[in-house]
Amino acid sequence: MQSTLFIQSPPLLGNQYGDDPFLRAWLQRRLPAAMLTQIEPSLTELGALAGGELYRLQLQDRLNEPTLTQWDAWGNRIDRIEVTPLWRRAADIAASHGLIAIPYERHHGRYSRIHQFAAVYLFHPSSDVYTCPLAMTDGAARTLTVSGNRSLIERAVTRLTHRDPAQAWTSGQWMTEATGGSDVGASLTQAVRDQSGEWRLYGKKWFTSAITSQMALTLARPEGNGPGGGGLAMFYVETHNLDGSLNGIRVERLKDKLGTRKVPTAELTLEGARAVLVGDTRHGTRNIEPMLTVTRAWNSVTSVSFMRRALALARAYASQRRAFGAKLDELPLHVDTLAGLEAETRGAFLLAFELVELLGRQEAGEIDAAQKALLRVITPIAKLLTAKQAVSVVSECIEAFGGAGYVEDTGLPVLLRDAQVLPIWEGTTNVLALDTLLRGELSVGLPALRQRIEQGISTPNDPRLAKVGQQALAAVEHVSSWLSHNNDPRRLQANARRVAMTLGRALELALLVEHAGATAAAGDVAAACRFAAAPVDLLVDINSEDSARLIE
Repeated sequence: MQSTLFIQSPPLLGNQYGDDPFLRAWLQRRLPAAMLTQIEPSLTELGALAGGELYRLQLQDRLNEPTLTQWDAWGNRIDRIEVTPLWRRAADIAASHGLIAIPYERHHGRYSRIHQFAAVYLFHPSSDVYTCPLAMTDGAARTLTVSGNRSLIERAVTRLTHRDPAQAWTSGQWMTEATGGSDVGASLTQAVRDQSGEWRLYGKKWFTSAITSQMALTLARPEGNGPGGGGLAMFYVETHNLDGSLNGIRVERLKDKLGTRKVPTAELTLEGARAVLVGDTRHGTRNIEPMLTVTRAWNSVTSVSFMRRALALARAYASQRRAFGAKLDELPLHVDTLAGLEAETRGAFLLAFELVELLGRQEAGEIDAAQKALLRVITPIAKLLTAKQAVSVVSECIEAFGGAGYVEDTGLPVLLRDAQVLPIWEGTTNVLALDTLLRGELSVGLPALRQRIEQGISTPNDPRLAKVGQQALAAVEHVSSWLSHNNDPRRLQANARRVAMTLGRALELALLVEHAGATAAAGDVAAACRFAAAPVDLLVDINSEDSARLIE
């Protein structure tokens, strides 16, 4: 008797630009038509790479990871790191497509950041998180540019922004020590001048991503400076000497991580690494702020990119997988689940690219006071909220595959592992919530955010949009009222996450309303209404003393 064998077809990806009507519709709204016509060929090419060659290589390259060789055959310490084949290919594509160069060439003025991050959005999920060194490279280029240090700009920024893969550099970002990640003021790394007056760094960096980069920016405490962040200075370090040897750096090990396993993250000991002071000898944490704005924008966009990739795969699977007598995309409950994920993804996209658009305005000098205040307040909010949305949406998409989503060689579980880093990198959710609430940004940022929400909901041509737009406004008014009636520092801190997320979700909803009002497309109206059906106002005042009792 012949048995019947069923083999499920895997989900397939097409051109990730051509297959993303929401991205294309948003770009049509936000970019001049002539500019969009000019950049679309490169976005289409990247979309083809992301859904084709790179995605296939990613699946083939699944088991490869970076390797560290500490000693050569003759006992010499070499600390050589080899990256994966996909990473080598991704490096070439990133440089030649100008993923760092675009905003520094500034061919499109304030729109250059939109051009750049649209490309990053397409590239990221097929790159095995090669976007990690790219984000730090962009942050370093921006930081060095605003520092005004001409020699470093000529030496490093020209290489960080180079389009020739043979000439392009990437940068690391060495902040994290065993004493704490977000609490960089506890850094123990020392900076000492040698006899020639050159700075030398001594200490241990516990978590340094993309250690294969040619340079890094790091914090250290100049000898004689006091404790805390005020006593730190920022330094530029090249990882290798002219002869190719490491510059006073010992690679102790590569980190064994939950995800982002293709990223060579190392634990380093600095043994007199030669360094150049960037800025003055104090308040180095202030000097890294331009870097954090840029890297948090990268974190936000890559969060949305992971959401879009997971959803694209889940939708492709639903269009061909049959269960209970029908394809999954014909089953009402499955359709409802995917619709909720689509609404979350669109809201997160609009928030992330609102940040991108403001960053471009700032760098082009075309930003007013209200927009500056909005940029300051939404930078931490966009990062923390989109990262949490990414983990939630990707997890649901994995579940949409059933058992196949839990099997490694489908290439699906890695999406969730890699997404989990997003709420951690560049400031955890709690740290960024406190950054939003306690740094004084809300005094000017909250009115600017409210103004942007009012602008977004001002012209709906659909009664459903008008209704959900008022829901966004009510959420931000609730936060404003709550803050005006609470001045207990412990209560403010305990509710900081709910405040930040409510502000973020209110803005996401307003941006969805704005987009739907501009396009009048039924799907865009549905997205705004569906997003509004999920909780937007998360500010439920919880007594901090009750919380303390629960964990005693």
